[in-house]
Amino acid sequence: MNTSADSPVLVADVGGTNLNLALLVPEAGRFRLLRKARFSTQAERSLLDPVRSFLDSGGAIRPARACFSGAGPVLDRRIHLTNAPWDIDGAALERDLQMPVHLVNDFIALSCGIAHLDLGDPAQVTPVPHGDGSLPEADPNGLALVVGAGTGLGVGFIIRTPQGPRAFPSEGGHIGLPVFDEDSLALWKHLQKGLPGPPGAEMAVSGMGLAHLFRFLLDSQRVPWTPAASGILALPNADQPAAISAQAATDAACARAMALFVDLYARVCADLCAVFMPRGGLFLAGGIASKNAPHFLGGRFMARFERNYRAHMDLLIRSTPVFLTRDYDLSLFGAAHASSCAP
Repeated sequence: MNTSADSPVLVADVGGTNLNLALLVPEAGRFRLLRKARFSTQAERSLLDPVRSFLDSGGAIRPARACFSGAGPVLDRRIHLTNAPWDIDGAALERDLQMPVHLVNDFIALSCGIAHLDLGDPAQVTPVPHGDGSLPEADPNGLALVVGAGTGLGVGFIIRTPQGPRAFPSEGGHIGLPVFDEDSLALWKHLQKGLPGPPGAEMAVSGMGLAHLFRFLLDSQRVPWTPAASGILALPNADQPAAISAQAATDAACARAMALFVDLYARVCADLCAVFMPRGGLFLAGGIASKNAPHFLGGRFMARFERNYRAHMDLLIRSTPVFLTRDYDLSLFGAAHASSCAP
């Protein structure tokens, strides 16, 4: 079996909502997408069936190796999916598919994709201007930080080595929920009820978090209860975040929820930047930011991101390059790169 670096690679990006599959081929040090397909993670019970369906529906080109990424920790060649009722079993897939299978955490794949971005391509990234309009240049040798809100909140980082970029995961999405004004303090108290400890950032900065914010604002009477709000709360939990963002321009409750979401996202990023000092750039990844770009590019995100209590922290934050990722297939390309990018 040909498993060289020049052979086609089958990749998967398994999140809590969507399961994306693709076939890519190496080309001049990068990868070219041949075809892709999307499945519902919640509708499946394993990765094998959608993979077989995808391969059976394709042409003559067959992969010789695979790299599958999933939203969960990788332990003993198995990914325990955080927001789905099944796991990805690497050994079983390797046996059933008769090809080498590599497993990585989804944020490792995303970070590997970001490590190979062309920062000058507007189809891939959009620089986010600071409050003074400046666009600091990313240090090509500096550490890069990736913060992505989707079904959950992921955090990863990338370092540059003589052997190429290396991506590392973290559990940064579970840092404490930031408190910075009366609304965020009231939210902290609201989310803390019934928990054994303080609430984490993921409870607010994620898809499920946006729904939590919306309900908090309504229950605390910070926004009026509108017909649109009643309609949103009648939807399944998984459908509420998209409905909130879609109606943010026309409904006061949705607009307030999105504003608080952006504020919290910015403060989480600022706290993480104080730890990582990402001279190579802060990358806002995940579906929520890219699908709601005006909320992040319009100045609100940066106004909250840049607010600090110490002058030297102001200098650090204001010199940090910030980018909004645009390519939804980034995780698929990242999975293809992951065998060399992941530690």
